[in-house]
Amino acid sequence: MENHIAQSRWYRLIPVAFITYSLAYLDRANFGFGAASGMATDLGITPAMSSLLGSLFFLGYFFFQIPGAHYAAHNSAKRLIFWSLILWGSLATATGMVSDVNLLIVIRFMLGVVESAVMPAMLILLSNWFTKTERSRANTFLILGNPATVLWMSILSGYLIEAMGWRWMFILEGIPAVVWAFFWWRLVDDKPADAKWLTDPEKQALANQLQAEQQGLKPVKNYSEAFRSRTVILLSLQYAFWSIGVYGFVMWLPSIIKAAPNMDMVTTGWLSSVPYLLAIIAMLSASYFSDKTLNRKVFVWPFLFIGALAFYASYVVGPDSFWVSFGLLTVAGGAMYAPYGPFFAIIPEILPRNVAGGAMALINSMGALGSFAGSYIVGYLNGTTGGFGASYIFMAGSLFLAAVLTLLAVKSTTATHQPKLAVNPA
Repeated sequence: MENHIAQSRWYRLIPVAFITYSLAYLDRANFGFGAASGMATDLGITPAMSSLLGSLFFLGYFFFQIPGAHYAAHNSAKRLIFWSLILWGSLATATGMVSDVNLLIVIRFMLGVVESAVMPAMLILLSNWFTKTERSRANTFLILGNPATVLWMSILSGYLIEAMGWRWMFILEGIPAVVWAFFWWRLVDDKPADAKWLTDPEKQALANQLQAEQQGLKPVKNYSEAFRSRTVILLSLQYAFWSIGVYGFVMWLPSIIKAAPNMDMVTTGWLSSVPYLLAIIAMLSASYFSDKTLNRKVFVWPFLFIGALAFYASYVVGPDSFWVSFGLLTVAGGAMYAPYGPFFAIIPEILPRNVAGGAMALINSMGALGSFAGSYIVGYLNGTTGGFGASYIFMAGSLFLAAVLTLLAVKSTTATHQPKLAVNPA
């Protein structure tokens, strides 16, 4: 049946989803470049306050995940993301205009609130359009907006700060989200049934395939029952520890590189982009083979374990061997990003549609707590120790725990849900 499902979905939806998530990531990750430039001096921000500001985004991100996912699943992901684009672009632009730290605190928190619905809403939207054997790749093309954005944003932000200062970097990088909102509204439909560019047979073939996949799942009455699932609990903890490593890395990599001798912002930008190039290659490869084999676990935990080893090795090498340490950080960055597509394909395969979106939101909200902890504690450790060794150990330990929890969660899934995962209605 899948051969009759329109392939036009890939080029009609995936580029739009990719650009939208890229803009979301641009407006959250460029703070690391502002912090590494003259922002702290201009606004009188202490190292401790800088860590708090970098992490406040994720606190706002945590609180509104599940309400956003519920609205996207039961009303409209399209409408939710449209308004989110306008609001987060405006807040990101306002970051470049502030002169008061207290106002910056509010903006960073509200940016997290506004962006909190984007990831679960996008995952719900894609689950309405792509089948089980496509979902890991679809998720990956969405989440590629993360490393791909940091790659070009690292280079662009370095040049913008060097040429125009940190304020204009925030202003110029915030405006595109507001403009893109109107393209998003024009180009996206919530469900295949709403799409004028699909024929009726194409709509029916996709609906039949998605419905057949749902029939293989045990009914789950409500969010409360889903959230008590051992697998969901373990995956939530796993994603929290994983996110500690990812966002400790994303937020503070520019500062780590900038601390090297004779390092300017332009060079910092170019070097900061290198790990994300490897991440893109690793993500595409992992998602492709994950969909081919439908074995999700072997494309998640080994990469997290490699990331943990790379961080630990970078600690052992120490700051005196910058290029070796940077090479290991590049490996860590690529390894941390590789499993995203397979990971987010797990939940729709073990939970029915009525609760899968909420479960993904719960997992993502726990990731936000991990992101808060990672960005804050890594910044704190760097500031208080005067070096990066302690934060490398912290990120290594977090990724190691994430790898172990993946094995425990997938073991639970295999034991409890294997008949459902084996369904192949095509």
